[in-house]
Amino acid sequence: MSTDHADHSRQPAPAGTTSPARPGWPEIVVGLLAMAATMAVIPFFGPLGLESNAVVYGLTLAAWSGLVGLIGFAAAALIRIRSWGAFSVRRTTWRWMGIGAAAGVVAFLLKGVVNYAVIALTGFDADPQGSYYDAAGGGVLPLILTIAFLSVLTPIGEEFLFRGVVANALLRYGPVVGVLSSSIVFALFHGINIAMTTAFVVGVIAAEVMRRSGSIWPAVAVHTVNNMGLPLFVLITGYAGPG
Repeated sequence: MSTDHADHSRQPAPAGTTSPARPGWPEIVVGLLAMAATMAVIPFFGPLGLESNAVVYGLTLAAWSGLVGLIGFAAAALIRIRSWGAFSVRRTTWRWMGIGAAAGVVAFLLKGVVNYAVIALTGFDADPQGSYYDAAGGGVLPLILTIAFLSVLTPIGEEFLFRGVVANALLRYGPVVGVLSSSIVFALFHGINIAMTTAFVVGVIAAEVMRRSGSIWPAVAVHTVNNMGLPLFVLITGYAGPG
């Protein structure tokens, strides 16, 4: 981590460069289509026999949730030549990483309040994350792998795509449009369920932290801390998985 507190996100591109200063609509479209195509493989996990073991199936879904974001980001990043900094993949300070971690705690608490309100008002409580709980409750190794997939791989993959590509591209229309609209897209990709409101809350906080810090890594910290809630629940409650 760097101790340089300069806001690199506001520095102009180097003289003579022909690459855009930030990603644009081509990156948004290609990245999201690549992610959607990768997500479309998930229904085939059942016929492959993965659903016969709840722990294996949950771990597969957890790993896939990180890979789909990375695949979408890779597709977006490869269509035009530019620096990593265009996607806010640049060094940051330990101070900003601490701010990101603290913001992750805020996101975790706030999403709980929002979800409680949504359930109380609508009765809508469909949660697609049951398989993750089954995986985390399958023993020590499955718990460790669930933490690695959900709290490391998934935050990196989803932040690189939804904040590094989508939010950065939409910030050209101003901070309000960039932060809110990218968070709506992020929420919709989680499906019509209670995870959608969770994703919107986390998306807004992560996008704003990225915008202010100029780096993707504090946003990854937000996402990581938020996602630690699931394995912590399993540890605290002693949830033993299916059966």
